[in-house]
Amino acid sequence: MMGAICVAILPTTPILMANTQRNLPLDSFDDDAGQNRARALAAGQTAYIVDAHSLIFQVFHAIPDMTSPKGEPVNAVFGFVRDLLFLIEEKRPDRLVCAFDPPGDTFRHELFAAYKGERSEMPSELRSQIPKIREVLDAMAIPVVSVVGYEADDVLATLARECNEVGVHCYVVTGDKDCRQLITDYVRVFNIRKNHVYDTKALAEDWGIRPDQVIDFQSLVGDKVDNVPGVPLIGPKIAADLLNTYGDLQAVLDSAQNMKGSKRSQNLQEFRDQALLSRKLVALDTRVPFEFDWKTAELGGYQGGRLADLFNDFGFRSLTDRVLKLAEHKTVSRDWVADYRVVASLDELAELVSRIPVDVPLSVDTETTSTSPRAARLVGISLAWVPGEAYYIPVAGPPGDTVLDLDATIALLRPLLESAEVPKVGQNLKYDAIVFRNVGVELRGIAFDTMIASYLLDAGERSHGLDELAVKYLKHENTKISSLIGKGKQQKSMADVPVADVGAYAGEDADVPLRLMPLLAERLQAEGLDELNRDLEVPLVGVLANLEFEGIRIDSGQLGKLSLRYAERLKELEIEIETLAGHPFNIASPKQLADVLFNELKLPVLKKTKTGASTDASVLEELAPQHPLPAKIIEHRQYAKLKNTYVDALPLMVNADSGRVHTSLNQVVAATGRLSSNDPNLQNIPVRTSEGREIRAAFIPRAEGWRLLAADYSQIELRVLAHFSEDETLATAFANDRDIHTLVASQVNGIGLDEVTSDQRRAAKAVNFGIIYGQSPFGLAKALGISKEEAARFIADYFARYPGVGDFMHETLATCRRQGYVSTLLGRRRAIAGVRAISPPKGALFDKQPQVLQLTMPERTAVNTVIQGTAADLIKLAMLAVDRRLRESQFEAKMILQIHDELLFDVPAGEVDELARLVREEMQSVAELRVPLKVDVKAGLNWAECDVIVDA
Repeated sequence: MMGAICVAILPTTPILMANTQRNLPLDSFDDDAGQNRARALAAGQTAYIVDAHSLIFQVFHAIPDMTSPKGEPVNAVFGFVRDLLFLIEEKRPDRLVCAFDPPGDTFRHELFAAYKGERSEMPSELRSQIPKIREVLDAMAIPVVSVVGYEADDVLATLARECNEVGVHCYVVTGDKDCRQLITDYVRVFNIRKNHVYDTKALAEDWGIRPDQVIDFQSLVGDKVDNVPGVPLIGPKIAADLLNTYGDLQAVLDSAQNMKGSKRSQNLQEFRDQALLSRKLVALDTRVPFEFDWKTAELGGYQGGRLADLFNDFGFRSLTDRVLKLAEHKTVSRDWVADYRVVASLDELAELVSRIPVDVPLSVDTETTSTSPRAARLVGISLAWVPGEAYYIPVAGPPGDTVLDLDATIALLRPLLESAEVPKVGQNLKYDAIVFRNVGVELRGIAFDTMIASYLLDAGERSHGLDELAVKYLKHENTKISSLIGKGKQQKSMADVPVADVGAYAGEDADVPLRLMPLLAERLQAEGLDELNRDLEVPLVGVLANLEFEGIRIDSGQLGKLSLRYAERLKELEIEIETLAGHPFNIASPKQLADVLFNELKLPVLKKTKTGASTDASVLEELAPQHPLPAKIIEHRQYAKLKNTYVDALPLMVNADSGRVHTSLNQVVAATGRLSSNDPNLQNIPVRTSEGREIRAAFIPRAEGWRLLAADYSQIELRVLAHFSEDETLATAFANDRDIHTLVASQVNGIGLDEVTSDQRRAAKAVNFGIIYGQSPFGLAKALGISKEEAARFIADYFARYPGVGDFMHETLATCRRQGYVSTLLGRRRAIAGVRAISPPKGALFDKQPQVLQLTMPERTAVNTVIQGTAADLIKLAMLAVDRRLRESQFEAKMILQIHDELLFDVPAGEVDELARLVREEMQSVAELRVPLKVDVKAGLNWAECDVIVDA
């Protein structure tokens, strides 16, 4: 498919031909070139033709300054690309074209030298972005038309006329009012800023005229922006009245001498020629001669790799996923051959089970009544072991449909599902495993999960859903679940959908993973990720399923008391805030808060958003030393968040069957490999605040005589840093079990260990952890309340004392730039682009000033991924090892939660000591690092009281 094209044709008779027929309607032209081009169009299709310069100027002035990682302005590029993606994703046009103004004068300047003479020169910050926009359009295969001697509006008029002739619905995307003259039954103007279609009705309401009167209307009114003179004293209302009375410009001018109002009559007569000149200037040429093939305007030729590179160069992380998703959807196969059947009786099911081989992968999927697996009721099970064939076993359905008895079905399937010898394949098998546990079946033999495989291959992807994978690898569009159960308030349960319809959908859900498996397995093998998938991530599915199934008990009564107390504190804070402000206002309204802070209290505006001055947490924290109100707002927000997210919400999330809360631990969200917690998110409960401890105190053992046991890796990320950096000083400190923060403070400040103050240790701790996250001197200064110079010196001294750390960071960035990704200890990969070629002096990332080198976001991400990703690998290894020992030793204790570097267990009081020894032993021996791993083990009657160190 053709990419962006630029037409630069000098017409042989540009002025005469461009103006002789300009007052004829769009459908009156019949040129051969237009007819040939229009053959690529079909009635009923939709075309969006974009006035590129109009959009570019809009976004340039609307979006605050943005710079790429290279420091180049890119705000207009970002806004323009975002607009294009909106058109493609939301409007789904059959054709899309962009028209650009060419350099130099047009035929209108020959008519009137002062045409557009008042316009200022394009700002240099914008001019430099035009080539970047053209490059993006080329990579998206969106054609560009620019014709020497004509404006972009003339090109749009010509293309609009061709669409009109064949009945194509054409939308002219522009902010230029001239294009209103193009409106017909098929041609409309689209305002992308307002997402508003401007048609005949809108024109009548706005200007009070018909589309065929637009040219005459503008000829009378003129246009100050383009320096079109018009007729003095003829404004929009008078022009509309004149045209509605006399019909057109010619009739208005011919009747001028007979009009009431001497001044109006005089001006229309005196400036008759000026009005006619204006008409020639504003009328768009619908017969611009240029070569163009409408087929090139079909969407789908996106160059995903090139676009990803461009967006990385520009720093457009938020847009990369969207454009790559478009690239994946550009070709969808229509040759999908499949045979999906519904099992109609227990006899059929028994015969089916007898035919399933035990030595080939069996794809398994469940249909249920809920997205929450612990609360889901089983509707049906689908199985597939031959690509293109699948069987759906219904156990629930609408009245009148044939379904199988649940207990009898489970009895027939149990040997198959619980056999570790039959390899199971599927998409998000953790969900299915929990659903099976609900009916007393333990899904064993989990061998391949397509969702996890996709994540390992492309950790930075936003979605690893089956629909996306089907398109990406199989060029197949799955049936959308919304087509069965609907959306929003009208959504129904899968149990209410006819069994036949569910059967086709469920069969596909089993068949697609089976077809995906060999393709994903081949990539895993080729990229060295097969072992990580087979030995770590896939075995972890069953462990997580068990953990989520067990859940954790909460004390709803305790949370109820907290809710009342937090409500009282919120009321107190509201009174204090209104007193400080001097009047009541809506504390939850950013606009009203901004008005109080910046207009009434005259505090400085530190950051702006599209809607005005920002009042986010970082702004309030910076303003807090200047006035007491911001600190009260922060406190109010914290209490409100804790109350809404945990104190009030957790009791409502208790499962009716288990009496416990069941979080979901997701393997495919965090690109570093960490597990994420949601529904509820238990990772965000504050650890060090008294409020956070109060909430944790509401998490309790499952029964009387039981305890909660917590095992936490001590400073795991710093130990991983010591391992990779091979820094001798760090390694020695950990080997001797010294307090690393006190040691760093001592060495950087040149004082003894016993002389280190709490503030010095706090600063060292901030640097220790800040190094991992690429913290800048500005960030450290802000965190510690010190000057940027002091922070820079502290960081520089750190690198001087621990040269291995600087070497590690430099080598990591160099490796990432060379191979395009970084790896963890177990080989987990994360693709990262945008790392610069950095050649710092040996052992340091700073110069002699000392001025610390500022790492870009991709560079910080690269370093952090190696450290945090390896820590994630270690805790996952620990979960597998501990789970295996618990099963072998037949403990009653249950592993119930994993949060960051901590494992939480429900344990009978009599097993506490033995479990503590087992857990510490397994966690500390999961990997041989250059420094020892250390695990703190604690137990208590609730999560907050796990503060008694268990000697294990």
